[in-house]
Amino acid sequence: MRPLRSLVALAVVCVFAGGLPLPARATAGPLVDLARNLSAMSARAPGNVGVMVEDVMTGLSTGINSGANMPAASTIKIPVMVEVFRQMAHGAFDLNRTLTLEPGDRDWGWGDLADAPTGSRYPVSRLLTLMITESDNTATNMLIRLVGRAHINATMRALGLHQTVVGDYIRSDGDIRSLRTSARDMTTLLAGMVHETLVDEWSSREMIAILSGQRHNSLLPEPLPPGTTIAHKTGTLHDTLNDVGIVYLGNDDPYIISVMTTHLPSLEAGRRFIRGVSRMAYDALARFATTRSALDPIAQPAVAPDVLMWTASTGDASAAPPDAAPAPTAEPITPQ
Repeated sequence: MRPLRSLVALAVVCVFAGGLPLPARATAGPLVDLARNLSAMSARAPGNVGVMVEDVMTGLSTGINSGANMPAASTIKIPVMVEVFRQMAHGAFDLNRTLTLEPGDRDWGWGDLADAPTGSRYPVSRLLTLMITESDNTATNMLIRLVGRAHINATMRALGLHQTVVGDYIRSDGDIRSLRTSARDMTTLLAGMVHETLVDEWSSREMIAILSGQRHNSLLPEPLPPGTTIAHKTGTLHDTLNDVGIVYLGNDDPYIISVMTTHLPSLEAGRRFIRGVSRMAYDALARFATTRSALDPIAQPAVAPDVLMWTASTGDASAAPPDAAPAPTAEPITPQ
């Protein structure tokens, strides 16, 4: 994170702490509480972390090192999926297109396709499902071969996601840090799906449907109330543990959460951190949804009273150093 962003966050905190007059309602509330709690939690975070939480209805967000360049692990499969749908939208192929398993596609780290005979054929629809819901590395490599790594990276750049790079195929015994992204980049992709603008309306809905079938549910979903709908993708490899997703509150009211951890002393420490952030965000956004729904859209401002004291940061965190350590203060709650 650039010093400017930290200074902006610190300046806001100092204004608040210095006793300058603020509306009484602006000194407390669920989003302010979330920002403070994320700041406190980051101070004792294991390894290095990047976090971003965004309320979809208002576009308000906050986080810790959200622009830090981090190892993506299997969350990189979301950009792969996006490029598959982009090329389908342009008529390059469709979901029924079949691909043949080649020896170079195999990765033994995760997924049943690694054991399939060479020459086995699978439709794109099946490979997409295996890549996301089962995190099958071999299925992913087949799709990367189909669309091309250069095209995936070019599409991410065109979307303004300069931290997201597929530097290699998925190799569980290779360089984990060749697959890169940030919490902010992942949040941007997921927000595009929710708003049905990523590729197109149909593609956005289909991608969310695939993410909703995720079978690795021990991180973000684990501490949430039973029955909570979440469309998400995990990533685990060596000292890195990630989970990014769309969480639906009641009445189809979603928020986006991206939590990335690396240089962990243990994966269990990462699990505890991700689960803690997930529950913290759920509680805060559920309270915020209630506050927001109670506002009179004519008599009240467009954002909830508890965030009026925040202003958009002018800091550019996109140039944060790789695997940046957590900052001591949360980023300001900012409109997107």
